[in-house]
Amino acid sequence: MTTASVGRVGKPVKTPKRTRREQAAATRERVIRAAIEVFTEAGYVGTRMTDIAGRAGVAVQTVYFVFHTKGELLQACFDHAVLGPDGLPPLQQPFIAEISVAESGRAALAAFVRGNTAILSRAAVIKEVAESAPHEPDAAAVVERSEQRRRDGLSQVVDQIAERWGLRPGLKATDATDLLLVLSTSGPFLELRRYGWSDTKYAEWLTDALARELLD
Repeated sequence: MTTASVGRVGKPVKTPKRTRREQAAATRERVIRAAIEVFTEAGYVGTRMTDIAGRAGVAVQTVYFVFHTKGELLQACFDHAVLGPDGLPPLQQPFIAEISVAESGRAALAAFVRGNTAILSRAAVIKEVAESAPHEPDAAAVVERSEQRRRDGLSQVVDQIAERWGLRPGLKATDATDLLLVLSTSGPFLELRRYGWSDTKYAEWLTDALARELLD
């Protein structure tokens, strides 16, 4: 591969070489994308690091050097999917700002559902991989960390909705958080997808369900 190309006047134009850090980041990204594919096809137990290395086009030693264990790689795949293309934690993603400026509780829930559906479209399958191996300590740890992070984040969403618009009479904030966790998790999303539901149809259903269950 050359590091130069020909410009308009026939003079070579140098293409800047990637730094070592950029090369490392690109390799990490390639391994994660390959791992998501292999985990999805073979499941957590059936996946081998050699399979991931082959799919990524790198030496297996490179995979172990970057991620050390299969469990650490599974966690990296899940985090990559949740953070999305901008690399932002859920509470820093645009839909959270939309909730803050919403003019009604239903509009706030609709904004949450849009953001949550986008995350599920990326992360639901890899979460299902982790959930399918409950007897594997590393996979179980990924699920446990995921659920704790979701509970912490969704409790903040519930608090904001309760403060601005009020919850359904008799519904405590902790119970509202439980309902939000259950209804917006990956299980219903994937099941309805398997039944042929589009993301739009799913989002409309979830918004209606949350409005009935949570709002005053």
